[in-house]
Amino acid sequence: MAHKKLKLLYIAKFLMERTDEDHTVTVKDIIAHLDGLGIPAERKAIYDDLHLLEDFGMDIVRTKTKTSNVYLGSREFQLPELKMLVDVVQASPFLTQKKSMELIEKLERLTSRPRALELRRQVYVMDRIKSPNEQLYYHIDAISQAIHTARQVTFRYFDWGIDGKRSYRRDGERYAVNPVALCVERYYYLVAYDEERGYVHYRVDRMSDVAVSEQPRAKLPEHFDLARYVRGIFDMYAGERTVVTLEMDRSLLNVAMDRFGTDAHLRAGGESGTAVLSAAVEMSPTFLSWVMGFGSKMRILSPPQAREALTALCRETLAQYEVQ
Repeated sequence: MAHKKLKLLYIAKFLMERTDEDHTVTVKDIIAHLDGLGIPAERKAIYDDLHLLEDFGMDIVRTKTKTSNVYLGSREFQLPELKMLVDVVQASPFLTQKKSMELIEKLERLTSRPRALELRRQVYVMDRIKSPNEQLYYHIDAISQAIHTARQVTFRYFDWGIDGKRSYRRDGERYAVNPVALCVERYYYLVAYDEERGYVHYRVDRMSDVAVSEQPRAKLPEHFDLARYVRGIFDMYAGERTVVTLEMDRSLLNVAMDRFGTDAHLRAGGESGTAVLSAAVEMSPTFLSWVMGFGSKMRILSPPQAREALTALCRETLAQYEVQ
């Protein structure tokens, strides 16, 4: 039997869990719910309680049909926002399947039960690679704490072996690094400062036994361009910055704009159905491979050294398949 002094909290919980714009309840429903908890209540007292909840800040909405119905209006998160967050959680490769479902279940509690069913119907299983590192969620928290308190972080670091098992670097010896920042693209990365090697980065999902050290973090050099370093980690950014001009089939315009953004300069190509794009990139094998992946639908017009680098890469790749 619930204590009658908790009545107001149970009414608030009932409205949060059971009601929304499409699902209302009557005062009679509230009284029946409280009665099931062993809390006696009268109609007038319920109206007084609803006014108290309104004064507290809850958006109690009243509708008048044949009966007087109420529901909880605005919430901290609206349904479209929760759907978007569910999508983000599902798409995150750095979360394990188990952790993804735990987070989605918590998101479902932020709306009514009927609306939570809409979120549940939105959850589907894709053939998407998810991290197998169940501890990653807590490692991120530990690293964030180390950065905030300016302390070193220690961990063991591994690669995947040919047997599908972890192969620890340095024979399993612990790393001790000076954390600078956490950044994320498809995966979480720790950017750290090493007094001998400068700035380095580590994949957080390939760390184990992460711990915040009592050792203070080393003094960091001034004028470090974190944004530029992060560009060097991800995707095609890892080389000398160069303005390139690409000619492409217009069917690739969406792909190109996704890659280079609105800072890219576009114009019609010399041939029908083509476009020419100029943008600043950091020249790297990754960028050249990206261009090469579109075959005859994209080519580098300039600068000459970029064309030569792509030609050399094509020849090296082709050589691996030539019949000896």
